[in-house]
Amino acid sequence: MPSSSLIEFIDTALSCTSPFTLSYADSKQKWLIRKDLISLIQDYPSFNLSADTFNHNDGTTVNLLQATGDLRVANHTPPIPLIIWLHENYPCMPPMVFVLPNYMSPIHQDHPFVDSSGATTSPYLQTWEFPRCNLTELVHNLVKNFTLDHPFACSPAASFTHPSLVSKREALDRLSVKLHYDTIALLAQTEDEMEDLPILQEELVKRDDIITSMIIGVEHERMNLKDRVENLTNQADVLVNWLRVNDPKSVVTKAENEMDDGDAFEAGDEESRLLIDYLAADRALEDLIYALDKAVEQGVVSFDVYIRQVRVFAREQFCYKAMLVKLRGPNILHCL
Repeated sequence: MPSSSLIEFIDTALSCTSPFTLSYADSKQKWLIRKDLISLIQDYPSFNLSADTFNHNDGTTVNLLQATGDLRVANHTPPIPLIIWLHENYPCMPPMVFVLPNYMSPIHQDHPFVDSSGATTSPYLQTWEFPRCNLTELVHNLVKNFTLDHPFACSPAASFTHPSLVSKREALDRLSVKLHYDTIALLAQTEDEMEDLPILQEELVKRDDIITSMIIGVEHERMNLKDRVENLTNQADVLVNWLRVNDPKSVVTKAENEMDDGDAFEAGDEESRLLIDYLAADRALEDLIYALDKAVEQGVVSFDVYIRQVRVFAREQFCYKAMLVKLRGPNILHCL
């Protein structure tokens, strides 16, 4: 049983009207507060009771009862100094619980239930509902929570226990602890990935520049090849026109233009006939290679087919040129 002095303090504080009036106005509320405080001291006699001024975050000042004491949760762990303020609307509103840190026992970073200032939250407080929840059950729940994760000793959560062997509340607390640390780990991983993103972006920009340079180079080469083909075509046309005007063997008249290509020249002997045939074959192969160049440029013929055909035509053209050299000597190649 609580000492008579503590019970007397509770009764005096709740009935006092001056000079320090508590912020509990309803008589039924005071009776519930008296009942819960007595129950708390009976289960946790290390707690002391007092009254003091509490400042809310919005600047409101109220006079409240508080329970202060050391909470022991497990062997070989330091006790946890707590201060529990009873809200002016208790028990409809949950108590305000603080862990009192000091330089010897700082609260470890990223605790799931206690922040760096000592303010304490838990699923029990967050789902507080009267009359299901009360002050004594709150402290019982804090003991279990701090057993899972002590605020002054960063240790792994308690070993796995089958859900059928724990209460629904304890299972919820264990899940809350696991989710808390999983979230921290995920956030840390996400931050690392975000730090790597600028490096990856820089690498992608470099690759984009390289690819762009390659595309520009290929485009320039294509334009150069196109200009070269046009120049060769123009030179061929000039050469053909010159031959028509200056070659005495060339007979180009209006009547001959109407004749077939096979009737344009007439050989005087067998050697001349062979020369004409070899020249015609050489020019024909040259035209075929030129036509293949245009076909590749227009995308009609693939590059592999082009290379294969050019090799065949070049080999055959080489044979005709060799025959021409044999007939008229190497100087004839300068006239082709």
